[in-house]
Amino acid sequence: MRLKTSLILVLAIVTVGVSACATTASQSAQTPQTVDHVRLDDYLGTWYEIGRLPMSFQNKCTHNVTANYTLKDNGKIKVLNTCQTKDGQMSADGEAYPIDDTNAKLKVSFLPSFLKKLPIGQADYWVLATTEDGQNYTSALVGTPDRKYLWVLSRTPSLDERIYQNYLDIARQNGYDLSAFSKTPQK
Repeated sequence: MRLKTSLILVLAIVTVGVSACATTASQSAQTPQTVDHVRLDDYLGTWYEIGRLPMSFQNKCTHNVTANYTLKDNGKIKVLNTCQTKDGQMSADGEAYPIDDTNAKLKVSFLPSFLKKLPIGQADYWVLATTEDGQNYTSALVGTPDRKYLWVLSRTPSLDERIYQNYLDIARQNGYDLSAFSKTPQK
């Protein structure tokens, strides 16, 4: 009887230990790692989408997907996303603002301006990795912390394959499922 009690106690301790390790690992895996800091002034401008995880807004986009960020008078960032569709061009106007001092985590809203002040319809936009050429950002990996959406962006319509693959590796390390990830044609 004493051996049975000891065995149950040991199994309980091992189970709790394994559960604690699994919980710690999954908790740390729940939050993708962002870059330490983003210089917003250097991040502004036009970005070409090199690849993405699918999102409903972009279902009709066939090629030439871009995002343009400009600073507004109120200190927020104007976002203009455009793409070519089989029927012409499509665009969406939005607004973004950083949620902490790192500027690596932003909230973005594409709601009409009279609804943008409400705490609904805001999405997370996290800068997970960047590449720089001197003082300028040349490419970026951006995703949502829930890992549903992910974009590889570049200042030019193409991106060095090594950088592209490195971004995909970073995404995998942060727990993104890339089975539906696709390259975006830039013509």
